[in-house]
Amino acid sequence: MRTTLTIDDSIARALKDAAHRSGKSYKQVVNETLRAGLSANRIRDAAQPYRLKPVSMGEVSGGYNLTKALELADYLEEEETARKLELKK
Repeated sequence: MRTTLTIDDSIARALKDAAHRSGKSYKQVVNETLRAGLSANRIRDAAQPYRLKPVSMGEVSGGYNLTKALELADYLEEEETARKLELKK
C-alpha cells in the first residue's frame, strides 16, 4: 500500500543509515522498523503486571526509634562514611 508520511529529519537519517549499513532498501528498513515497533508494543501489552511479595526483614535492632527515621538514616550514613574512610587508610 502506498502512503505519504512526514518523518522527522533525524529519524529519516537514521533509517537511511540503517539501510546503507544493512544493504537493504530504504522501504524495507522502514517496514521492518515499523513492524518491530508494533510487535514490541504487543509484547508489552501482554506482559503480566509486576507483583511485589512482601518479605519480613526481621526485627528492628534495639535502641532505634523508627519514628525518628531521619536521625536513624543520618546515623547509618555517618557510620558508613567512617567505615569507608577507615578502608582508605
